[in-house]
Amino acid sequence: MAYTTIKKPSDYFNTVLYTGDGSASRSITGTGFQPDWVWIKNRSSSQEHRLHDAVRGANKLLRTNSNGAEATTSQDVMSFDSNGFTVGTEAAVNGSGNSLVAWNWLGANGTASNTDGSITSTVSANTTSGFSIVSYTGNSTAGATVGHGLDVAPKMLIAKNRTNGSTNWGVWHTGIPINEHLILNGTQASSVYTGFFNNTLPSTSVVTLGNDVVTNGSGNNIILYCFAEKKGFSKFGSYTGNGSTDGTFCFTGFKPAFVLIKSSSLSQDWFIHDNKRSTFNVSNTVLLPNTYDLDITDTTVYGIDMVSNGFKVRGTHARINQSGSSYIYMAFAEEPLVGDNPCTAR
Repeated sequence: MAYTTIKKPSDYFNTVLYTGDGSASRSITGTGFQPDWVWIKNRSSSQEHRLHDAVRGANKLLRTNSNGAEATTSQDVMSFDSNGFTVGTEAAVNGSGNSLVAWNWLGANGTASNTDGSITSTVSANTTSGFSIVSYTGNSTAGATVGHGLDVAPKMLIAKNRTNGSTNWGVWHTGIPINEHLILNGTQASSVYTGFFNNTLPSTSVVTLGNDVVTNGSGNNIILYCFAEKKGFSKFGSYTGNGSTDGTFCFTGFKPAFVLIKSSSLSQDWFIHDNKRSTFNVSNTVLLPNTYDLDITDTTVYGIDMVSNGFKVRGTHARINQSGSSYIYMAFAEEPLVGDNPCTAR
């Protein structure tokens, strides 16, 4: 069983569903904390995934389904509030009559300068939950380092060049070798390339950069989301597909609230499950970070059971469970397996 010091995971990560009304300065509540990273998707209209964080500023927009540069916008997320956030009239975050989802993470509710690396970074780090937002300016020097502020080595890194308008989202995950990478805005399988993270595992204090423009473009502003594993709260793992409806069981040590899955060996979409859009098993409603697509419900292609201590694969499609193929996942908790209250299945 897993031991955790995080008794209430929703104090650090929470999913909020809401219906847009198209009005200006619309307050969205229910996160339970002031979020530092908000990822919003319109579920009923083909709109972009909109990402805002407190390090870049609430009005700074990035999109996971696009290689575009950061945009400044006045009608997306307008502010981060004590129990949620405020949105404007933009349809992607507040389309009238549209169903929307927001995934919310707590950072430090503030920033600090970090000089652990050879490049000084600005960091919002939550060492309890193992999540940090890191901003820095690249120098195109392989082997340069940036501090992440977590005090333990991250298991997943997501990077985006904010300045260059033709750069992909670069991803490293502990389920693939450090000399490989994935592209969040694409479907590609993992491939060997050391330009992102210099074939060097992140340490307890720094992330090592290659000389690629994605993670280290000279003079470019870069954002890096870092995730360390915390028992009973987060898990970054992998599994091998078996092609059966009685698929692999992935032990997380908690009942999942959020699961992101991608085949690392096949060219397939990324997809996200959460406990608010699918409230019972089989969980089969997903959103795809690399596309504009609205909610998709399909058990064969995406189905999983979320249980008290992990999730079990039920789909048989290549996106989730091709026999012999490899898959990586990122999961955050609804309830820990061990805590003040017993954790039950759905």
